[in-house]
Amino acid sequence: MRIGEAAARAGVNVQTFRYYERRGLLDPPPRGPSGYRDYPEETVRLVRFVKRAQELGFSLGEIATLTRLRQLGGRPRGQVRTLAERKLGDVDGKIRQLRAIRRALQALVDTCCDRTNPVCPILDALEDGQSRARRARSGPAAATRRPRVTRRAQSNKGG
Repeated sequence: MRIGEAAARAGVNVQTFRYYERRGLLDPPPRGPSGYRDYPEETVRLVRFVKRAQELGFSLGEIATLTRLRQLGGRPRGQVRTLAERKLGDVDGKIRQLRAIRRALQALVDTCCDRTNPVCPILDALEDGQSRARRARSGPAAATRRPRVTRRAQSNKGG
């Protein structure tokens, strides 16, 4: 089948097919007598495999490894499991990061409508990298308090 039909059957566009070829995920198909490339049905299955792996968060590099292991049959199950476990750890890490981001955003949103604060805590946090709202929660003096200088810090100032 030609590239347009193969891409449609796989549920991707022709550019995606060509990109996968450039990345080495798909072997270039043989050319038929007409000079057109003739894609076998296995290529459609492979592209579907790649898309499902991407949906699970695997990178194209990881997918290249998975496709090589796929060609070996059932023997490399331990290696496939290791890749999947590593990806699961990555996902868990991203979930932790997203929860931390959510908590930080929620804290900013919660202080946003505080009409006693002269600045917008969200814009301030984005500008300064820290939230005046967080400093303000520590008390009015905390927002203006200078950092405490220890004797060691003072003695290091002079050189």
